[in-house]
Amino acid sequence: MSRTYGLPVLVFAAALMPGLCRAEALEADAQSAATKWDEAYNRDDMDTLGKLYTQDAIVVTKGATQTRDGIPKFFSGLKAKGWDDHKTTVKNAVAKDNLLIVSGRWEMTGPVEGGAKKKFEGNWVNVLERQKDGWRTVLHTWN
Repeated sequence: MSRTYGLPVLVFAAALMPGLCRAEALEADAQSAATKWDEAYNRDDMDTLGKLYTQDAIVVTKGATQTRDGIPKFFSGLKAKGWDDHKTTVKNAVAKDNLLIVSGRWEMTGPVEGGAKKKFEGNWVNVLERQKDGWRTVLHTWN
């Protein structure tokens, strides 16, 4: 006597699909926001980059926490020192109310002794807040 489990499995899978689709949509939104950031940074457009943050945003750096006015200046300074080709890859996005908690990997090239460039990479976390015109970063940090 064999049993068929096909229908219950399909019903269970269908019940999970809205959650899976939502997770994929959140990750796509997060990757879109990260890509806009990468594009602004890579073309040295710090005015646009600054607008990707909320008014009360903070960026936690190795040296000091940057606030709204200091954020474009901080990243402009990195760019001027030869830090280029930034790329962010979103690995996880979780919604909580009007926030999106995002984590992933970053990579970029930077100067090393002798004037050469080397690829650097690490982990990255952003907390985004939904605004009228899209997602804006509230908290940005990396290692």
